[in-house]
Amino acid sequence: MRKVNRITTAIIALFALSTLWVYPAQGAESDPHVTVTGVGTVSVVPDAVRFYLGVTSLSDKSATALSSASKAAAGVRSALKSEGIATKDIKSSNLSVYPEYNYTQDKGSVIIGYRATQSFTVVIRKAESAGKVIESVVNAGNESVTINGIVPFISKGSAAMQEARAAAVADAKSRASSYAKLLGASLGRVISLQENSTPSYSFPMLGVAKAEDASTPVIDLGEEEVSISITVKWALS
Repeated sequence: MRKVNRITTAIIALFALSTLWVYPAQGAESDPHVTVTGVGTVSVVPDAVRFYLGVTSLSDKSATALSSASKAAAGVRSALKSEGIATKDIKSSNLSVYPEYNYTQDKGSVIIGYRATQSFTVVIRKAESAGKVIESVVNAGNESVTINGIVPFISKGSAAMQEARAAAVADAKSRASSYAKLLGASLGRVISLQENSTPSYSFPMLGVAKAEDASTPVIDLGEEEVSISITVKWALS
C-alpha cells in the first residue's frame, strides 16, 4: 500500500513540473527608441475662386419684387454660363421676400415696399478669369447685383499634400537624428508613423466691388499654406 502511494506522489510531482512556465519580465520596452513630431508646410497659389453674390429688388408688392429679382437672377446665370461656369458650380444659397420699413418719429414703422433677394455661391475653376467673370455678372445684373465676398482656394491639392508630407517626414527625421546624436546613438528602422490630422489650409477672406470706371476688377490670389503633422517612432542603435 505504501509503495502505491509513493508512485502516485511521484507522478503528481512530475506533472506539476511539466506545467511550469517562465514568463518574461513585464514593464519597460526592450528596444530603445525615439518618438518625434514633424510638421511640413508648403505655400501654394490658389487655382480657383469661390465668390458670393446676390440679386435684390424692391417693389410695392411682394410678387412684383420676387419677379424682378428672378429676372435679374436669370440674367446673372446667363452671364455665368457665357463665361464658361458650369451649372454644377452655381448654387442657390438663399431666397427671401420680406417687407421693408421706414421709421419716423411721428408715424413709427411704415411699410415702404417688399424686398426680394436671391443669393448664390459660385465656383470659378480658373482663378485667373475671376475678375472678368465678376465683371460680367455685375454688368448683367446692373444695380440689382451685390458681391458679398470672395475666397481663393486650392481645388486640386493632392500635389501640395504630397509635398507637405515629404517636408513633414524630413522635419521628423532631422529632429530624431538630432536627439540620437545627443544620446550617442544612431537611427535604426522606423517602428511606426502616424499622420495626426487631415491637411489644413489657411487662406484670406477677401471682398471685391466693381470699380467706378467699369474696369475689370483685379483679384489678388495670394498664397495658401498646406500643413501636415506626423508622429514617427524610430528604433535607436
